Amino acid sequence: MHALSLPTWMIHIASVVEWGLAMALFWQYGWRTVTWAMIPALGSALCAITWHFFDNDPALAWLVTWQAGLTLAGNLALWWAAWGLARTAKP
Repeated sequence: MHALSLPTWMIHIASVVEWGLAMALFWQYGWRTVTWAMIPALGSALCAITWHFFDNDPALAWLVTWQAGLTLAGNLALWWAAWGLARTAKP
């Protein structure tokens, strides 16, 4: 028995797939900086899924720290990418 229910797993996996599709679309439309900025958040999601897959094993507690760090890095990177897009947008 895993720590998460099947519906929760479905949401977790769907969110990661959706994020990957969004990255592919940003890349396709030429917003490469946004795509690169989305990578840390994807890494954060993978840390969370791995942690839960192994039933929140205390031996993998370092994943929680990595997830927090990647979330911070991802938020800052996405802020930077959005700021760059806003600066180049034509009024």
